[in-house]
Amino acid sequence: MSKIKLSKSFINDRVKLALAEDLYPDGDVTSDLLQNNKIVTAKIISNQKAIIAGLSFAKQAFAKIDNKVKILIKKKDGSQVSKGAVIAIIKGKASSIFIAERVALNFLSHLSGIATKTNEFVKLAGKKTKICCTRKTIPNLRVIQKYAVKLGGGTNHRFNLSDEFLIKDNHIASSNIRELVIMAIKNKRGKKITVEVDNLNQLKKIMGLKFNTVLFDNMSIKNLRAGVKLAKKYYETEASGNISLKRVKSIAATGVNRISVGSITH
Repeated sequence: MSKIKLSKSFINDRVKLALAEDLYPDGDVTSDLLQNNKIVTAKIISNQKAIIAGLSFAKQAFAKIDNKVKILIKKKDGSQVSKGAVIAIIKGKASSIFIAERVALNFLSHLSGIATKTNEFVKLAGKKTKICCTRKTIPNLRVIQKYAVKLGGGTNHRFNLSDEFLIKDNHIASSNIRELVIMAIKNKRGKKITVEVDNLNQLKKIMGLKFNTVLFDNMSIKNLRAGVKLAKKYYETEASGNISLKRVKSIAATGVNRISVGSITH
């Protein structure tokens, strides 16, 4: 999978776009009413138990509005905090803090939410089963969202359509599953091959072919357990489709290697 790198320039660019969105075309017309340049101290406080993510984006939001604003980060990305924990302390002109606060909190809340939700799935799935994210991400924020998944203890699935072959139900509906897998093997060029199956008959049609992962989609626990038993000696196994916190433990108990969850990046 493509490596995720959050460089300073990348963070700067994303924050710059977010601030432009919030301030176009006339800036913060309300905060402009403040004339006294009063210096204030503000705290970012967690309102629930959570895994923190996105602090570098929050810090950059304040810095870009006013480089004289002082930001004391009290926690690290990836750390678990309790309700009421102080995440950061900001000191500077009130108007500067007001302008940047929502963009800072939007990054921090969204990424911490992803990390926290991912971690809930990870704990329920146990040590033997990986929780993976998907491509169901907000356009242009995929890198950031997948970064948050990693902080929550999850595993990044393919980053984009070039990373690996993933033969899904839509492909199979317009062709022949076995022929598609054979073509992928011939054209793999070092890339991994994952094949999605909806039932055990589809699995039996491709057993013996040399690919990497079987993705069981929307299958019952009974059929999933049977599928894992058939495939586990030859392929990595993965489950997907309507994965919830209520179901993830029982799905992991089938022995599947990976569970992909679209909702963790929502």
